[in-house]
Amino acid sequence: MEARAEPKYKVAYGALLSRLVSGRYPIGGRLPTEDELARTFDISRVTIRRSLDMLVNEGFLERRQGSGYTVISLSPPSSMCLSSFTDAMLRAGREPSSRLIRISTLEAGAHGEELIDELRDERLTCIERLRLVDNEPQMLVRTWVPARLLANASADDFPGTGHEQSILRILRQRFGLEWNAACEDISPAGAPADVAQYLQIEPGRPLLVQACTAFDEDGSVVFYEQVYRIGKVSFNLTGASREVR
Repeated sequence: MEARAEPKYKVAYGALLSRLVSGRYPIGGRLPTEDELARTFDISRVTIRRSLDMLVNEGFLERRQGSGYTVISLSPPSSMCLSSFTDAMLRAGREPSSRLIRISTLEAGAHGEELIDELRDERLTCIERLRLVDNEPQMLVRTWVPARLLANASADDFPGTGHEQSILRILRQRFGLEWNAACEDISPAGAPADVAQYLQIEPGRPLLVQACTAFDEDGSVVFYEQVYRIGKVSFNLTGASREVR
C-alpha cells in the first residue's frame, strides 16, 4: 500500500518555515504575494493562504490589510521570557548586537545562590553575554545549560550580529535543544557592581531582573536564564495569553 502524499498546504508550509528559520525572509520584511507563492509552489491561492495562515497563527507572520504578510519573529514565544529580543529589536528597526563575555563551566554543587534547585546537582555551562541596541548596552544575560546538553560550546557558536545572535535559535539550531514550556519571574534589584560595569551605569541603580526557566515535555530543565535589563517590560494581553510588546 502506497503512503498517502502529504497535503500540498503542509508541503508549502514546511518550505516557507524552512525559509524563515534560515533567514531568507528578514524580520520586518514582506513575503512574496499570495499569487507569487501560489505560482512558486504550483498550488491554488486558497491553498497557499492556508499555509500562510498556519504561520500567522504560530506567530511567525502578521497579515496586514493591503500590504500582505510581514515577518514579525523567527522564534515565536510560548511565554514572554521565550520571546526573542533580537527579533523584537529588528522588527522595531533597531540594530541589536551581542558581546560574548565568557563561557564557563560550573561543577555540580559549586553554583551560586542565583541558581534554581533543579540545577544544583548538574554540571553546567554558563554563557554570559552583553546585549546592545544601536551600540548602547541594554541587558546583561546569563544563561545556564546542563553541560551534557551543550557539548563543545565555543565562542564561534555565539555570533554578535544578525538574526542568528538570538540565544533561542542558537540553542535550538546549533545544539538541538527543545523546550515547550517556561516559567518566569520579574523583580526589581539594585545593579551589582559587575553588572553595572558592563551596562555602564552606577552600582545600585534600579534594574529589572528577569528570570526564565525553560522545560522539555518531560518537565526537565533545558536552560535557566537571568537577564539584568535597563528600562521596562510591557505586555499586550490577548485573551488568556500574554505577548511581549
